[in-house]
Amino acid sequence: MAEQELEILQGIIAAVVYQNYDNGYAVLRLNCESGQTVTVVGTIPLPSAGERLMVTGKWSNHSNYGRQFEAEFLERLMPQTAQDILTYLSSRVVTGIGPKTAARIVQKFGDQTLTVMEREPHRLAEVSGISENKARIMGESFRLQVGMRQLMEFFALHHLPAELAVKTYKLYGEQAIELLYDDPYLLMDQELEAPFGAVDRFAIELGIAADDHRRTEAGVLFELQYNLTAGHVFLPQDKLTAATAQLLNIDTAPITDAIERLLECQKLVRDQLAGITVLYLEQLYEAEVCCCRRLKEFAKTAYEPPRGLEKKLSAAASAGHVQYSDTQAQAIRAAATSGLLIITGGPGTGKTTILQGVLSLYRQMDLKTVLCAPTGRAAKRLTEVTGQEASTIHRLLEAGIDPHSGKLVFARDCQNPLKADAVIIDEMSMVDLQLLHSLFEAIRPGTRLILVGDPDQLPPVGPGFPFSDMLRAGTLPAVRLTEIFRQAQQSLIVMNAHRVNQGILPELRNVKNDFFFLPARSEDEAAQTIVGLCASRLPKNMGIPAEQIQVLSPTKKGGAGTSSLNWLLQQQLNPPSPTKKERKFGDFIFREGDRIMQIRNNYDILWKKDDGTIGTGIFNGDVGIIRSIDPEAETLDIVFDDRQAVYDFTQLNELEPAYAMTVHKSQGSEYRAVVLSAWGGSAYLLNRSILYTAITRARSLLIIVGREDTVAAMTNNAKVSRRYTGLKLRLQE
Repeated sequence: MAEQELEILQGIIAAVVYQNYDNGYAVLRLNCESGQTVTVVGTIPLPSAGERLMVTGKWSNHSNYGRQFEAEFLERLMPQTAQDILTYLSSRVVTGIGPKTAARIVQKFGDQTLTVMEREPHRLAEVSGISENKARIMGESFRLQVGMRQLMEFFALHHLPAELAVKTYKLYGEQAIELLYDDPYLLMDQELEAPFGAVDRFAIELGIAADDHRRTEAGVLFELQYNLTAGHVFLPQDKLTAATAQLLNIDTAPITDAIERLLECQKLVRDQLAGITVLYLEQLYEAEVCCCRRLKEFAKTAYEPPRGLEKKLSAAASAGHVQYSDTQAQAIRAAATSGLLIITGGPGTGKTTILQGVLSLYRQMDLKTVLCAPTGRAAKRLTEVTGQEASTIHRLLEAGIDPHSGKLVFARDCQNPLKADAVIIDEMSMVDLQLLHSLFEAIRPGTRLILVGDPDQLPPVGPGFPFSDMLRAGTLPAVRLTEIFRQAQQSLIVMNAHRVNQGILPELRNVKNDFFFLPARSEDEAAQTIVGLCASRLPKNMGIPAEQIQVLSPTKKGGAGTSSLNWLLQQQLNPPSPTKKERKFGDFIFREGDRIMQIRNNYDILWKKDDGTIGTGIFNGDVGIIRSIDPEAETLDIVFDDRQAVYDFTQLNELEPAYAMTVHKSQGSEYRAVVLSAWGGSAYLLNRSILYTAITRARSLLIIVGREDTVAAMTNNAKVSRRYTGLKLRLQE
């Protein structure tokens, strides 16, 4: 099918049906010069009735709204006639001007009204009812509109994404175009999330030379920033120089000069680690050094044993109806006397028992303890197993977005620390260096710190692997749990997890336990088996409701990957119905009743609970159910556990279906039943850590569907991507 050609429409906005002030998305009714009125959708910031547009785009057919024109580029043409200007100003586009005031202004200045407002706004005070102060406010508001329009046209001319214009204007304001002419690489500010290739082409269009200092410096910073997504905290200087030279297709000499300039202006930090010269972004260096310093401070802090420690230990055991092993008792005693304690071990080794014992002991010692975990699901699980309220680290630190800079900030820091005598962090393997640094900044000196996790699970999404570094350093107090308790030995889930961790193929032939393997002869058979398990076999034969089953896969791709499985599972678990509203986005149709997942942190989304509690923030990995869809308001009402949030349609890019999810996304969660797709994928994804993590997500039942050779390949593949991180070496200094 031939690709549809771009068309151009020109006309006047008759009505603004919908607009999102954050990202600029809008739905308009456009009166075209041809006489027809059409629906135009796209990124069109600050549209107003009466405004003239020249829109370049393509036609599409919407399932609910019919034929509409999707804008890709546009040019803003200010209204020319007095009547069009009146319509434009009457739409309240300018602060302080409504229909009546607009009529008086246009009556006074006619078709010169907009020129007066832009160049001589003080003259608006000549109109009856407008004071000098109001005239000033009106002029500032109008200049804001003009500035955004000019930036939109500038970006369209240079084929830069329209969404980027919205973010750029928020960051640089009216000077944006002037600043970008001076240095187009200002668009590489981390907050803008601009693609380097597009910015680089834009810069070259403006005449920037290949070895220009602005280009080389931006290239160096981009390489370091880009490699954070691979988990690297720093890069060796020689590797950074070579990678940047390749990116920019120039010699290494200008790159070396750029590095020296960036060091002088303190955007980079150079250090020596294990005899190698390395380079950090300044904030990552500060995070690593600070985490090292705080860990050493926690570790050297010691407390006198509380009076009657052994009696308190016995009371904790009685309260938990357990008998502690020697190792568990040792760990709980250490929690009473140490400023830092690391607890690590695989499934069935008693980490939860120790946590419960420590909390019981701290209550007897009258210590105020806060519990936290990296994700909402991990925090919920921590609450369930301890009986004490736990929160995400972000919520504990009161995360939010600074309204002026648009950057993530935490209300809790060294100036406003947490009011706690002890802090316990679970699922530490998921915590990256920057988040740990923010948490340490908010913990007062003298606070007890307990870190719990399993370093054999997947590393954090963000840079570093601090939990692994702490354990490998060998310099911090740690309790390593290796004994699998008798009760846990009855679980094939637990035993197979440990087998996989040791590189031994899991037991796949046992059909009388909680771990099963169902072979498939084809990818399609694997997918159909998985759907059948979720839709009928497990609910009917084992009494496990579909909502308590989680399908996992190492990969999104393929017939047995999450993308395909989500579509198939939706057809069976939540099929189309005349009573269910829906909304198409990308390749998926979101429907009322769907299980969905938030895929990025959004600190601004407002939520409320049934008890009236109101808060903000839905985070990466939070899973919810679409309760209702309102096509007219273009919103979705989503329930995340006990929180209800309203999304507009422009935020659908933050959601994914969650009937099936990747193993990476499941980390920190526990499900009653897990069905794991093990058919195929890249060697990068078919590894031991992913298989081990998937197995340990299941509480009562795990079923692997697919190929035995895939399970064997994952078990044998112990390769992990090396991360450049210096925390281990710094702790050993």
